[in-house]
Parts: sequence; C-alpha cells; structure tokens
Amino acid sequence: MRLSPTRAPLLSLVLTLAVGSGCNTPPKSTPDPTVVATVNGEALSRTDFEQELGRELASTEAAQRTPEEIEPFKRTLLDTYIQRMLLLQAARKNNITVTPEEVDRGVLRLSGDYPAGNFNEVLAQGQLSLAELRAREASRLTIEKLFSNHVYSRVAVTEEELRAYYAVHETELHEAEQVHAAQIVVKGLDEARRVQAQLKAGKKFADLARRYSLSADAKVGGDLGFFPRGQMPPAFDEVVFKLGVGQVSDVVSTEYGYHLFKVLERKPARKRDFAEARQWVESKLLEEKRAQAQDAFVKELRDKAQVQVNEATLQAIRGQPAVLPQAAK
Repeated sequence: MRLSPTRAPLLSLVLTLAVGSGCNTPPKSTPDPTVVATVNGEALSRTDFEQELGRELASTEAAQRTPEEIEPFKRTLLDTYIQRMLLLQAARKNNITVTPEEVDRGVLRLSGDYPAGNFNEVLAQGQLSLAELRAREASRLTIEKLFSNHVYSRVAVTEEELRAYYAVHETELHEAEQVHAAQIVVKGLDEARRVQAQLKAGKKFADLARRYSLSADAKVGGDLGFFPRGQMPPAFDEVVFKLGVGQVSDVVSTEYGYHLFKVLERKPARKRDFAEARQWVESKLLEEKRAQAQDAFVKELRDKAQVQVNEATLQAIRGQPAVLPQAAK
C-alpha cells in the first residue's frame, strides 16, 4: 500500500493515520494488552488504533459488521500504521522537520477545497479536531519532504529512456480531432425556435447567447472552447462533430434544455512528434520511476524493521464505531 506524496482530499485525510502517541518501550516477554504493535520499539497503542478503526468504519456504508468482515479493515489499518511509523522514523533519523507555517499553509489549502463554513462540518463528520488535523498534516508533509529529499532526488531519466518510452507509448500521444464550438441553451422549445429564427435573420450567435442562454458560458457568447470526443455529453458530440465550420445546428433537446450549437473551428487528429511530446514523456517516466523508487524505499524500511504485532490484542478489537468528542472549531 503506497502512501501518495501528493495532497489528499480532506475526507481521505480523515482516514489517514497519525502515529500513535506511545513512547519507546523494549520488547516484553508478555505482550502489553494496551499495545497493538511495536515498530522498532515505538508503540502503537490500542486506544489510538481502536479510535481510528472506529472512524473508518463509521465512514463506510455498513455501520454494523461481523468480526470476519472487520478483519480486513484491521489488517489494512495496521499495515498503514506500520508503514507510516517507519517513514516518520526515517524522517527523524534524517533530521527532516516541517515548520508551523508549512502546516498552516497545508491546512489552509485543505480548507480552501470546501465552501465557506463547510470545513468545520467536514471535520465534525470525520470526528476530527483541528488539532488532530494539524498533526496529520504535519506528518503528511514530513513524509512528503522525506520522499522529495531522499528518494525522488536520486531519480533521473536519460535521453535514451525518453526516446524508448516515446516509442512504446506513441499511440497515446496522438491528438484526437477537436472542435471549437459555442452553444445557446434555453428552457423551452418555443423559445429555442424563436432564437433560431433570429439567427436565420442574420443576428450574431454570440450576441444571442449572451442575451438568452441559460448556461454559464453565456457571458462569453456561449463559447465552449476546443474539446475532443468524449469530453462533453454524448448528445453534444453527436451534433457538433457532424457540423462544418460556421454551421449552426438544428434545435437539440438534452436533459439541460434546448440547444443550438455553432462550430467555430476544427482541429484534425494528428500525431505529436518527440520534441512536442518530450515534456509529457519526461513527466510520465519520472512519475513511474519515482513510484518504483518509493516502493523500494518502503520495502527496505520494512525489511530492516523490528515489528512485533500483539495478535491477542488485535483479535480482541471488535471495531465498533468510536464515540468521539465533537471536532473543535
């Protein structure tokens, strides 16, 4: 299970794990029932694990699950905790830290994904306090910095690799046919016919779109920009890709209303040469090589780690959704 270095949406982050608050303890001959696992001597407490499992189960559709159904959730959660603890330990070993200002910016970016006033509601739904969110964001940014400084910095691509990748993925680099179209959309058929009559009388399409169209693009004369097949609703494609440049469609009925379309320009399908595609190829190849390097780095940490799982405590956890305090505002 690979931890993505990219910023996750908040609801995913609610299920992302923070390291348990247990202190370093030496292995005991009799496992501590308050500890689910130790990772290089660092304890994952049962309290933290149960709380997070409760949050995760509460976010799923089925509120009540049998112990057998809960088992995969527990194992996945434990694996994620262990991996995250290992990465944060590696970050500490390499003196990697994040500043409060970096955490502030991260939380601000997260809150910006939601309408004003909804952010605290989302936190409350995830039973997560702002302090907990800040701790999680600090952990996420620390791991991101660890990958950036000690994993991705070692990854590079050669000219030969770029050209070989281009040759293998050549068909993906074809640019599909595109049209540049505009639309007018109104509520009723009679109104659409009246607009159509004005077009036939010589009125400008963009002027009529600004005056009558209900779509958000009305303010720019109904301009939809360039788009390939499959980007717009099927009813749009069915009409506009059959029109010539400058042609206006007949009235088209869709779930959005009654439309008139005009094709402004067309771009035929074409193949991008290596020079044009180089930046895309380099980005894709780097993405793949970084993912492989990240997997290898995590595997090396796991292979060297001393991980002890308290199976008795893990089995005793039933996974009932936890009753947690309301998220702090």
